[in-house]
Amino acid sequence: MASCGGTHLSRFFSLLLLSFTMSSTMGRVLCIITGASRGFGWAVALHMSRVVKPGSALVLTARSADDLRALQEELTTSEAGRAGLKAVIVPADLGEKEGPERVLKQAGEAFDEDMDHVILINNAASLGDVSRFIRDFTNMAEVDSYMSFNVTSFLCLTAGVLQRFPQRPGLKRTVVNVSTMAAIQAYPSWVLYCSGKAARLMMMRVLAQEEPDLRVLNYSPGPLDTAMLKEALSKTAHSGHKKSILDLLSEGKLLTCEDSCAQMMKLLLDDKFTSGDHIDIFDL
Repeated sequence: MASCGGTHLSRFFSLLLLSFTMSSTMGRVLCIITGASRGFGWAVALHMSRVVKPGSALVLTARSADDLRALQEELTTSEAGRAGLKAVIVPADLGEKEGPERVLKQAGEAFDEDMDHVILINNAASLGDVSRFIRDFTNMAEVDSYMSFNVTSFLCLTAGVLQRFPQRPGLKRTVVNVSTMAAIQAYPSWVLYCSGKAARLMMMRVLAQEEPDLRVLNYSPGPLDTAMLKEALSKTAHSGHKKSILDLLSEGKLLTCEDSCAQMMKLLLDDKFTSGDHIDIFDL
């Protein structure tokens, strides 16, 4: 099963969510989750299945078909699945033109008029090459490829969801950008990642201004024990930044995806945040 690695931190956040959701739900939901095949995206799918009403649908997309099928099986055999939750998988590369189009097609087919909430959770992202510095990036095709997956597809999928599911009475719409402190703080040798995340954050802030009926949340889940963090640890070129990652690991300060996701879900259920805000888990 694809998931975050565990830590010795308590399950306080997860238990908090479970008690909170005894009397709270998202409603009858169509939820689109990108990057759902592992890590934080996988955790989001599991938590979302627990806070939606029967008849809801999760549209799960990522590059790995095998991992998506494993997630689909877990959801289908869960209590939510037995109660009527639909889990639709869309293996796709969002960096290619056909990727967002396939997701939107499946989302449209999964939606029915009795649903009262459409949620897009933009989680898919890649680290990029962190083994080099800005002076080393002279290949335009390489940079374009990174931005296509991390920025262009992010914008086009969001726009496509807004067009496919326009504002109407009785339909709530929420867009979540899974962000990071790298969106607002510079990390040496992480130029692609920082730039992509900063662009996504600004897009969401503009979106919140343009579409006042939308609920727009930028959520930074904190340092997570994931495959991406392990990649960063092995490849980061800047020694100071690499040491910071090592310190988080050695001091046991990494969070599990499950705990951080529980906090994000509570934010969405409470629904008291200012649309367009960037909220870090350590601000809560």
